[in-house]
Amino acid sequence: MLEISTSILSVEKENATKTFYDLEVAGTDYFHIDVMDGKFVENNTEKIMYEYANIIKQISNLPLDIHLMVEDIKENIDRYIPLRPSIITFHYEACRNDEEIMKYIKYIRENNIKPAISIKPKTDIEKIKKFLPMLHMLLIMTVEPGKSGQKLIPETIEKVKELKKYLDKENLETYIEVDGGINKDTVKMAKEAGIDIAVAGTSIISTNDFKQAISELR
Repeated sequence: MLEISTSILSVEKENATKTFYDLEVAGTDYFHIDVMDGKFVENNTEKIMYEYANIIKQISNLPLDIHLMVEDIKENIDRYIPLRPSIITFHYEACRNDEEIMKYIKYIRENNIKPAISIKPKTDIEKIKKFLPMLHMLLIMTVEPGKSGQKLIPETIEKVKELKKYLDKENLETYIEVDGGINKDTVKMAKEAGIDIAVAGTSIISTNDFKQAISELR
């Protein structure tokens, strides 16, 4: 069954604790933490996302799905290690070379956290194939990273299909996650293409019934 990782980017601060509790009750599988530094992407959410992640760890046992949209990857990995997230994802495009990518994968694994890489819509799948055997997950951005509420870029679904075909051919168990513009309509295309996890924020948080929204996505 498709797993849902709820992005908490649009959660209002004054209602945060109740919203996180309600999302757990509604059946989300992960809390998706969108960490932005104002450099790799335009927005800066470092402070609020760390605050939210700490609140979640105090009230929930659900796994944290950390998505680092930052230039300083090591500093942010170190910040989140004490919170024992399930997954830490960093961006391929934020790394200078293959050696740096391997260093981060190894470092995340050494801390008993599942490593993942994210790629932007225009980044070719070929560039990350060599890393897939070492990864728990590949996150394919279906919008340009950095802002919530964007429309899914249809061409990115073809990238999911290509990746799924390659993983099956190589008998790899790497998960596929998509993030951006996911709602009850667009998720159908992504599911048919072979995703394992869908990140959804606005399409869940903006509703009056989290449980129904999550069920519809599944």
